[in-house]
Amino acid sequence: MTTTPVTVTGGSPSGVQESIMLELVDENGTTIGTAEKLSAHQPPGRLHRAFSVFLFDERGRLLLQRRALGKYHSPGVWSNTCCGHPFPGEAPFAAAARRTHEELGISPTLLAEAGTVSYHHPDPGSGLVEHEYNHLFVGLAQGALRPDPTEIADTAFVTPDELDERHRSAEFSAWFMTVLDAARPAVRELTGTAGGW
Repeated sequence: MTTTPVTVTGGSPSGVQESIMLELVDENGTTIGTAEKLSAHQPPGRLHRAFSVFLFDERGRLLLQRRALGKYHSPGVWSNTCCGHPFPGEAPFAAAARRTHEELGISPTLLAEAGTVSYHHPDPGSGLVEHEYNHLFVGLAQGALRPDPTEIADTAFVTPDELDERHRSAEFSAWFMTVLDAARPAVRELTGTAGGW
């Protein structure tokens, strides 16, 4: 099953037009076709491959990002270190490493697979839907951050207690708690149980 690509306008201050194709999958994560990014997120949403990255510093703090205000989907909300979609045929691990570098200017170390999770989360702010088969990765953030301002408005390293406090007072992406909860076993292994994750 395939769809015809359409052009998406916006998402960057320069107004550059982009047409990005995503990999559609079945409930087992098997590729069944492709769809243009925006059309895959239109209600009711089409199940597609995605990834989420959780990076930690040497103190066991999680690196969060606040999505840029110019993004067409979930702008201005806090979320995990990096998330996105592999290109059709691109390995999720390669996509996770690539996008982390493109968005944050760092190459994660000890990046490891942390399982998968599927979900269907409407985003009230944009009216779009996240229906994703998400590959999870955990690793370490090393080096100076150089966030791409077209992607990221702000960053913060947080402890579990600081995350709980921030989660009560700030808006987070619709998918954040789902992917964090699914990644927790791997996070605890990476940071040690004393980290509180």
